[in-house]
Amino acid sequence: MLDRPLDKSASPDYLRTRLKTRHLLLMVALAEAGSIHRAAERLAMTQPAASKMLRELEELVEAPLFERLPRGVRPTPYGLALIRHAASVARSLDQARDELQALKGGTHGQVALGAITAPAVGLMPQALAAVKQRYGGMRLSLEIDTSNVLLERLAQDRLDLVVGRLAAGHDQLELRYEPLGLEPVCAVVRPGHPLLSEPGLDLPALAACGWIVPPAGSVLRHRFDLMFQRASLPLPGNTIETAALLFTTRLLEHSDMVAVLAEEVARYYAAHRMLEILPVSLPCHMDDFGIITRVDLPLSPAATLVADILRNTAASLYGTGRPSGQGAPPAFPR
Repeated sequence: MLDRPLDKSASPDYLRTRLKTRHLLLMVALAEAGSIHRAAERLAMTQPAASKMLRELEELVEAPLFERLPRGVRPTPYGLALIRHAASVARSLDQARDELQALKGGTHGQVALGAITAPAVGLMPQALAAVKQRYGGMRLSLEIDTSNVLLERLAQDRLDLVVGRLAAGHDQLELRYEPLGLEPVCAVVRPGHPLLSEPGLDLPALAACGWIVPPAGSVLRHRFDLMFQRASLPLPGNTIETAALLFTTRLLEHSDMVAVLAEEVARYYAAHRMLEILPVSLPCHMDDFGIITRVDLPLSPAATLVADILRNTAASLYGTGRPSGQGAPPAFPR
């Protein structure tokens, strides 16, 4: 039996102890610039020095990382794998720099959040207002989308935390989930809709209505269809599919259609007399939502503060969030 040559780069500590930050920055620069000359310019080094560093790196990982072309370079599969991790390290270093500068300047850092629609309407405005009241210098950004989209951005390090829900398809070993609240749903119509004066309104009476429903494949659409199937009723055939809340409210304004919305969203629009909630109980329930973070990436001090305020706000709104109190938050100057 022949002995295979030992792959030193497979050792758990080999790359960790030999790779330098400059190596990783060169990988990112080469991927973005497409040539050694332009990558060297970005890193304020000479082209021979960049070529030498690339050769050292390829010897280090024992694999070709870039193809040399007549006009530039192109990453190999090995190079693409290392570029992906190098870019992640570069982003982390940028975030570390920003956090340190923010702490030195007394601005408390920045936090990028994502939320699904219901908590974006109910929980997030109150929680983020509380954050800004206490830490006015903290920079906050919020994206509103489906859980799938937001969790993809969390995996790309583009979000610090997500307020959403986990489904069976998500890799729950890589994600930490902390429930905050439930999301009941209801049926809504325009003000003055004939169904509002219908006595004894029930689900069979709604089966023949025109409905505005979430797109096929979404969790709410599955629960909506299941509601009629369990009641042995035909699925509504007169439907318009959309996930756009603004379009839904405008369409209701100009029609006698019925829409299914998260109750928290519906109550907001009803309070502003844009919609009315039908007096009918829908046996259609969504799973709870909560704070989702990555297991492999600890929250920054600023994101930890925001998560703490999210818990407190959820506890006051829903009575289900876990109040803070398991250790004091970082002491930032006000």
